Amino acid sequence: MALGVVSFFTDLSSEMIYPLLPAFLVTVLGAGAVALGTIEGIAESTAAVLKVFSGRWADRMSRRKPLVVGGYGLSGFMRPLIGLVVSWPSVVFLRFADRIGKGLRSSPRDALIADVTPPERLGAAYGLHRAMDHGGAVAGPLVAAGLLLIPGIGLREVFLLAGIPAILVMLVLFFAVNEPADRPVASGPPPSIIDGWQATEPPFRRLLLAVIVFTLGNSTDAFLLLRLTDVGFAPAWVALLWSLHHVVKLLANLFGGQLSDRVSRRALIGTGWLLYAAIYLGFGLTTNTAGLVALFLIYGIYFGLTEPVERAWVAALAPAESRGGAFGFFHGSVGLTALPASLLFGALYTTLGPAAAFGTGAALAVAATVLLIRVPAPSLPSTVS
Repeated sequence: MALGVVSFFTDLSSEMIYPLLPAFLVTVLGAGAVALGTIEGIAESTAAVLKVFSGRWADRMSRRKPLVVGGYGLSGFMRPLIGLVVSWPSVVFLRFADRIGKGLRSSPRDALIADVTPPERLGAAYGLHRAMDHGGAVAGPLVAAGLLLIPGIGLREVFLLAGIPAILVMLVLFFAVNEPADRPVASGPPPSIIDGWQATEPPFRRLLLAVIVFTLGNSTDAFLLLRLTDVGFAPAWVALLWSLHHVVKLLANLFGGQLSDRVSRRALIGTGWLLYAAIYLGFGLTTNTAGLVALFLIYGIYFGLTEPVERAWVAALAPAESRGGAFGFFHGSVGLTALPASLLFGALYTTLGPAAAFGTGAALAVAATVLLIRVPAPSLPSTVS
């Protein structure tokens, strides 16, 4: 629960800045689309690589909490400083530092959740954590919008005020987050990436292969927002739908996480991926505004069927002393695959049109579901996983 509160305030702080960052770069700093792409590409790639290494380090530390605290602290300190910059290259540095923090904390945090959770409650624990994360994503833009309505408060002031929830994050981490004293600790120096990968069990590698294939068709959600804009939705309606989408994700994560402790995780993820394929086909083939609104909101259900379930399955497949490394491979693979996925989607969208781009994403989701069938589904205590 405490780590869920941490994620809520972290996303609240982050989402006070992230939706406003493009406008800040263009209107205040005079940057353009190339600068925005450079900033986000560097930031997300950095986070993806570090997630691999931080998980491996956490397995060999007697306590995972220092990496978690350090990661959240670095991001929380650097992120609001965007309000002080005078040129866009400075934003590159701050976003780079912010994502270093994310890379340091993500894998140890997810391993820590598994350390303190009974095996039969893993799905519910990850569902609650992801739901609170999405709750922060709902609240952040609303808080930012409310602040911008106050005379004398502009974009810079909003960015600086995002430091307040970051301070709350550190207080919760220091005083409310604990970890077990008797956790198994891996001995010796971390093996090489290749040796660490070869040491994982075949079911985990098969699961990760299916996730990678799916992620190749899972481009940034910005393309869904672009599709809504292309068919005539005003920016205010797009923002409202984005907020409602996160509300659906919040509720779906709570439900999906709990459900995954009672029914087949393989079936839930497969259902989520097939739902994703159907939604992407719909986005590519229809221009009906009511239909697109319905599809976009239903899209939030896909996250509830996959986000907490994938994490619970990774935790169940990895021994306690190597959970950090397993989450490192999981997060790193998803993060690094997301970049070519978005580049592929963007190229198809531009050259062949929305139907080809969304159709390719749907086809890759179906292919990943077929691969998922090959992943064994061992039973967990008091559950079928």
